[in-house]
Order: sequence, then C-alpha cells, then structure tokens
Amino acid sequence: MQHAPAVVADGLTKRYGARTVVDDVSFEIAEGEAFALLGPNGAGKSTTVEMLEGFRVPTSGTARVLGADPQRADRDWRSRIGVVLQPTGQAGALTVREMLTHLARVFPNARDVDETIEAVGLAEHASRRIGSRSGGQQRRVDVALGIIGRPEVLFLDEPTTGFDPQARRAFWQLIRDVAADGTTILLTTHYLEEAEQLAHRAGIIADGRLLALDEVDRIGGAESRTPVVRWTDASGRHEVRTREPASVVRSLPGEPTDLEVIRPSLEDVYLSLIGAVEAEEAAA
Repeated sequence: MQHAPAVVADGLTKRYGARTVVDDVSFEIAEGEAFALLGPNGAGKSTTVEMLEGFRVPTSGTARVLGADPQRADRDWRSRIGVVLQPTGQAGALTVREMLTHLARVFPNARDVDETIEAVGLAEHASRRIGSRSGGQQRRVDVALGIIGRPEVLFLDEPTTGFDPQARRAFWQLIRDVAADGTTILLTTHYLEEAEQLAHRAGIIADGRLLALDEVDRIGGAESRTPVVRWTDASGRHEVRTREPASVVRSLPGEPTDLEVIRPSLEDVYLSLIGAVEAEEAAA
C-alpha cells in the first residue's frame, strides 16, 4: 500500500506587495524521508517552511502536512509536528529540565525528559537556567523542544547555527537517530556538508524559485556531475570534462604534472546554480 506524502508544497507563492518572496515552489516529501532545502540568505527557504508550518499564509498555492492544511489544522495535528525555528536570542528563566518537563506534558507520547536532555548533550546543564547558557547550548535546547513530542514531521530551520564542529557532528547523529524512528524531516541549512550527511533528497532555491530537486548525490543533473580532468604538460594547462576520467588519464603521454581528477560535489553544483541566478539578476 502506497502512503500519501508527509509534506506537499504545490505551487506555493508568497508576495508582499509587488515583491515575490516565494515563486511557485512545488515538492513532496515521503513519510520517513529526510529532505534539505538549500539556498542563500533571502532565497525564500524560511518563508517556504513557515507556510508549511502554518505560520504564514500563502498568497497562492497549497500546503499539506500529514494530510492537513496547516492553516486549518487542529491541536491534534500540532502535537504531531516538531518545529525548530531560527534562533531568536531570547530565553526564559526556566532551567533546561523545567522547560522540557513543562512542554512534555502537552504531548500524548512525549519522549523521556532526561533521555532527551542527554540526547542533545545537555545533561550537565539540565538544572541551569536556559538564559545563562551559551548560544550553542541554547540552540540545543531549541532542538530538544522540537523533538520532545516524538513528532511525525520535524522542521529544522538552520538547526546547528552556533554549534562548533564537534557539537554539529553530535547533532547529526541525533537527527539520524530521530530519522531511524520514522520521523519525516525537513531541514534548511547553510552547511552543505550537513545536507549531504542528513538528507536523502534536496531542493536548491534562489530568488524564491526552486532551481533543482533530486537526490543529494544527483542534484543538478548528470552534466553538472561530470568529472573534470586537469593536467599540465609542455604545451600548457589543460582541462577536460568527461564521464570516463580514467581513460583520459591513461591516454596522457609521459608524466603530466599537476594532474587532478575532480568529481563535482554538492557544493560545486550549488555554487554553479546560485552563480547563474546571480549573473541573471546582474544582467537584468
């Protein structure tokens, strides 16, 4: 039996007067899938996610999450989703444990509070006020609040802002564990390595438009993923794009210097797509 998608964006558009922030964006996320929405600041990522969360009303198009319109969903629907918003810099006087204990009472099948605190790496800070913690530690509290209710869909908007590299990798393992429980995840991030580590598929958005949508290791199409062979010989520097780099290397006479075989990464594809949009805007 085929299940309905957990998240559907169908022609989502958001305008403020004459300014279009999100322009006809469509994608689906399957149950249990981890999906990354990538793009530069001001691309429309957060606005798209906020329409799916029900925090913003689309100008046109439709959003459906767990089969419901977020604008009309009831309290039961709210208990089935988790939201980690971008950092606000605000924190109350409650301790970490007090905040999570309070929120856990809202959900019918909440995670154990102490297990959740341990999972986000805050066991040593459980009895301390959130407002006295560092920015990175407060961000971990945000993540804990997002997962305490065992959500079926988890929205993560720039979740590792303020994390050091070690904390970021610990967070990745936490999200893998959450995903292993069957949770559907929609992630926005500026860290392309984070998308490669956590997401099955990704969409790249710029200037409000969805530029590419595919599996993380295929996004951008076969041409953009074609390896590049570079080398130097007596006649100068050379570069060849080819799907058979080994054959090119074997055909080179003698011992070329500065030989490189470069397989374009997600970052390469991303920068190429964003660069094309920026060039288009500059020309306009």
